[in-house]
Amino acid sequence: MFEELTDRFESIFKKLKGRGRLSEDNIAEAMRDVKRALLEADVNYKVVKTFTNGVKEKALGSDVLKSVTPGQQFVKIVHGELTSLMGGSSKAFHFHTNRVNTIVLAGLQGSGKTTACAKLALYFRKQGHRPLMVACDTHRPAAISQLEILGKSLNITVFSDRGKKPLDICSEALKRAKREGYSLVIIDTAGRLHIDQEMMKELRDICSLSKPDEIYFVADAMTGQDAVTVATEFYGQIHFSGVFLTKMDGDARGGAVLSILQVTGTPVHFVGIGEKPDAIELFHPERMASRILGMGDIVSLVEKAQEVVDAEKSRKLERKIRKNAFTLQDFLDQLRQIKKMGSLQDLISMIPGVGTQLKDVDVDSNALKKIEAIICSMTIAERNKPGLIEGSRKRRISLGSGTSVQDVNKLLKQFDSMKTMMKRMNKIAGKRGQMAAMRNLTPF
Repeated sequence: MFEELTDRFESIFKKLKGRGRLSEDNIAEAMRDVKRALLEADVNYKVVKTFTNGVKEKALGSDVLKSVTPGQQFVKIVHGELTSLMGGSSKAFHFHTNRVNTIVLAGLQGSGKTTACAKLALYFRKQGHRPLMVACDTHRPAAISQLEILGKSLNITVFSDRGKKPLDICSEALKRAKREGYSLVIIDTAGRLHIDQEMMKELRDICSLSKPDEIYFVADAMTGQDAVTVATEFYGQIHFSGVFLTKMDGDARGGAVLSILQVTGTPVHFVGIGEKPDAIELFHPERMASRILGMGDIVSLVEKAQEVVDAEKSRKLERKIRKNAFTLQDFLDQLRQIKKMGSLQDLISMIPGVGTQLKDVDVDSNALKKIEAIICSMTIAERNKPGLIEGSRKRRISLGSGTSVQDVNKLLKQFDSMKTMMKRMNKIAGKRGQMAAMRNLTPF
């Protein structure tokens, strides 16, 4: 989402780092560039003014002007101000253990409330909680069906009743949650194509009845400043406590993310980063600031890996690699784990220093699909012993995977090269271990 803004910031920083020292003139020039970049990214003009004034004030301080590395100091200041602009720190949901916790989702029709409801339910279930989703959008029958389908696919209970009014549905759902021991109720409310008083009254009544711990305004990040405008109107009616920004994986300019806290006074709590139910992240302002400035986000990358990697399988794989017993089946398992983490382009962008260098490289996700198809077309014996694969087997595998014999040959050659490299690395590691042991045995 922030590719253009990241490019602009990198250009500004590169120009500043090339200067021997910072002066009021080149800081003023940099701030004009920053202001233009933020406005082009659809950031609210009042927010831009506050942000640039804050950066300029700190950048003109004597500590920065006299610093050995003034360029880096300027980057640090911009990073700090961006972090502050987006809320300073993440806002995790605080669970009460002695009662049912409640979240109400509000927003316009099409903003992604129903999908956000399922994402939140799955997110909190992974943390050990027992969620109940409540379908209170009776104005759009498809919304109820959509939530029921999502609930069935995730094995999460959905409370719905097409014959009742939203308030009655909400009341019955809360009673059931208390009776059956659900720890969290997430209420999906009705939206309209535009704000109207009937919708707002219904929303206020649901909030009054459910007394939610959090009211999340669900906004489509693709709508830019319109999302901020709508959020302001909603806040005047229901005083929501946080924002759930959807479609953060899109190609919007990102102005809503940088504006919404300063304009409404409420921070972003969660972001949707894809269509799948598990494509949700707790919003971390500091990490987002690092991504915007092209500094990567290694912490989020590690967290993604921890979510999909099985520790026991990893230990078994390590033993196999040490014994040079790594197979094509192991390779396929690792490939599938990487796919669960998200797109390769997104993962690369999180690696500090690497994402900016490879931003123009076209990462072909279809190549991974081709590799998976080829390995899946092999027998178990062929995956464990690729040496068995000769001419006729290659033709069978290529036909089964919809690829060419050349593609099969290429994969086998690459796998063989990878095993050779692993063997060399094991030898080097073994020699280093022996040398360390010898040093420990030396009496002087």
